[in-house]
Amino acid sequence: MKNNSVKLLASLIALAIAPFGQAAGVSDDVVKIGVLTDMSGVYADVGGRGAVYAAQMAVKDFGGKVNGKRVEVIFDDHKNDVDTSLAIAKRWFEKDRTKVDMVVELMNSQVATAVSKYAAEQKRIAIKTGAATSALTNEECTRYTLDWVYDSYAISHGTLKELLADGIKTYTIMVTDYGDKTDKAFSKDIFFAADMVRKKGGKIFFPPIKVPASSTDFTPYLLKAQEQGANGIIFAQAGGDFVNAVKQAREFGLFTETQEPIGLVVFDSDIKALGLDMAQGMKFTTGFYWDRDNETREWSKKFYAQMKKMPTSSQAGVYSAVLHYLKAVQAAGGDTSDDVMAKMKATRVNDFFAKDGYVREDGRMVHDMYLVEVKKPGESKGEAAWDLLKIKRTLKGDNVFKPLSQSNCPLVKK
Repeated sequence: MKNNSVKLLASLIALAIAPFGQAAGVSDDVVKIGVLTDMSGVYADVGGRGAVYAAQMAVKDFGGKVNGKRVEVIFDDHKNDVDTSLAIAKRWFEKDRTKVDMVVELMNSQVATAVSKYAAEQKRIAIKTGAATSALTNEECTRYTLDWVYDSYAISHGTLKELLADGIKTYTIMVTDYGDKTDKAFSKDIFFAADMVRKKGGKIFFPPIKVPASSTDFTPYLLKAQEQGANGIIFAQAGGDFVNAVKQAREFGLFTETQEPIGLVVFDSDIKALGLDMAQGMKFTTGFYWDRDNETREWSKKFYAQMKKMPTSSQAGVYSAVLHYLKAVQAAGGDTSDDVMAKMKATRVNDFFAKDGYVREDGRMVHDMYLVEVKKPGESKGEAAWDLLKIKRTLKGDNVFKPLSQSNCPLVKK
């Protein structure tokens, strides 16, 4: 009788203290994910509704619930404007009845930097998949920010290191001039890439040829590039600026056997917009291509069935990031950001997007990248089939992303 009384008392004590000794559980009885992207501007095809659908696919594939609680995806258009994006984030994190736990995509470098900083202040997780800036794993890093797909260091160093090895020794750079809105981290990474080229015996004409944003006539800039006579012309532009620059360069007769086109911030949607006639032969580095293997093809065809276009690397990255986040919430037993982030960093990323990827202490998700080349029309099964690229080689993640020892992130222990 005494033993039973002792056991009963112990059980009551355990029940009483359980809520304090276990994970906090899911706040608001819902895990809420916000896709903050460009829905109507120059990057809408890169992120946009495709990014939203990718997040919804991840939630559906996970089962729609985590730890018995519903998972909800909401979205909004940041219109490539910092003030607009911060107003949305403020509503999501502070004002809505059920608050957003994680924000993802963040196309546009200025938007990504501003929102991730604000998210950290609110102790919410922010995952960048679309913007190029490398600042989020350097001086702008936070303990709540992750960078999932690519950054300006990887696409500049990764591409040029490989092309130097292939014998392309001299380069001209055309870069969009956004004035005071120019991403300083992107500019810095191009400078470091140029320094790397010089140290390896190559040459980059410096300073870059600056082209005002939203230009319609590239003639004076293309003439300057032609005069420099470099083996490779690097288009350090994005969206419509990139498409228009490459199109006019091709029409200008700039691409020859001795003068190759090279891209930096390039997505499948850009190549589709250009067409193979215009884009053929262009080389660039990407974190994902839909036709890489059976797994990527299987997922991409499901995406295509709804969106009627193949996914970009940013859209595929949204799926991967959301899925990894939900697994971490499940493992943590709740959606408290510190607990979830610890699980995300402790667990390898294994899905169709990344194999044995891992999250470093600076927030960089390290995974393989791919040097690709745009197919010639005769090599393709057709643009309607999205048969656009051929993978030249795989670039190991540890070699293509900025070494942790060089990171300027204050969270990195050195």
